[in-house]
This record gives sequence, C-alpha cells and structure tokens, in this order.
Amino acid sequence: MSERIDVEQLEENGLRKVWSVSEFAKRYRLERDEETRLLKLLGAFATEQELLMNASRAPRFR
Repeated sequence: MSERIDVEQLEENGLRKVWSVSEFAKRYRLERDEETRLLKLLGAFATEQELLMNASRAPRFR
C-alpha cells in the first residue's frame, strides 16, 4: 500500500537526520576512544539527536 506525503508538512516538521557515527566524530572532532564508544553503543548509523545526547568531549582550555 502506498501513502501520499504532503511536501508542505514535511518541510515544516522535517525528517530525522541520520549520521554515520564516523562522519559525526570527524565533524565534531571527537577522539578515537569516544568514536569507538559511540559505535558500540549506537551502531554504524544514528540520528543526530542520539549522537548529540550521547557524545562527550573533553573541555579545551587555553
């Protein structure tokens, strides 16, 4: 069965953005250990919200 998608509604609500965990780690400059932890926790792909809520970075002091 097919379903009609309303483009206007889609633009308002948007879709969940799915990231590759490796690409996310590169973009947010996560350390290799943190990338490995996220891969074990979430798998190879996860939503942006899941990644942001589970990722942690060490503070960068001057």
